[in-house]
Amino acid sequence: MKNSKQIILSILTLLFCANVFAQENYQQKIKAYQKNYVQEHEVVKGKDKKNFKFFKPNSRYHVMATFTKMNDSVGFIMKTSGTRDKKFFRYGIINFSIDNKPLQLTVYSSEQLMNDTAYKGYLFLPFTDLTSGNNSYGGGRYIDLLFSAIQENKISIDFNKAYNPYCVYAYGYNCPIPPKENHLSIAIKAGEKMYVGKKKERED
Repeated sequence: MKNSKQIILSILTLLFCANVFAQENYQQKIKAYQKNYVQEHEVVKGKDKKNFKFFKPNSRYHVMATFTKMNDSVGFIMKTSGTRDKKFFRYGIINFSIDNKPLQLTVYSSEQLMNDTAYKGYLFLPFTDLTSGNNSYGGGRYIDLLFSAIQENKISIDFNKAYNPYCVYAYGYNCPIPPKENHLSIAIKAGEKMYVGKKKERED
């Protein structure tokens, strides 16, 4: 009996260590992703890059969602932060859970990007949550997805990669405003936080 308890304890210890290692490895990957995001950012440059802030990487906000395709051939106009609205199509619904709470978001395809060879393979996931206007930008955040990432009606969503729209950093951009249907009634403490730098004029 004593040996059995020791074996069980050893197994539990190994599982715990493996989980800790996996979490640390995941955090390192996200930190590397964020570092590259800051370095390659097209709007914020030079010394202003120090004004980026992020939530601590957390794998609880990396979820596997169920994808349901929608047949939207008409599309709709999504309001933006600027003077020019943009046309999108509802491409599908994703269902997932965080902390055992069922959640749902709509994924969109952009009419503009569908005609751009470099970006036509991308889907658009804008959202707001209970951090919006507090720890994160009030106008919501975005996640980029690939059509090809949808496999057998499943898609991985990593909120640790959520980022702010360009209009956070500079005037003159027309940033899509997340529709009300894409508000999450929980706090997504992952991804990019509120930018702490001064908003500037757009540089073309």
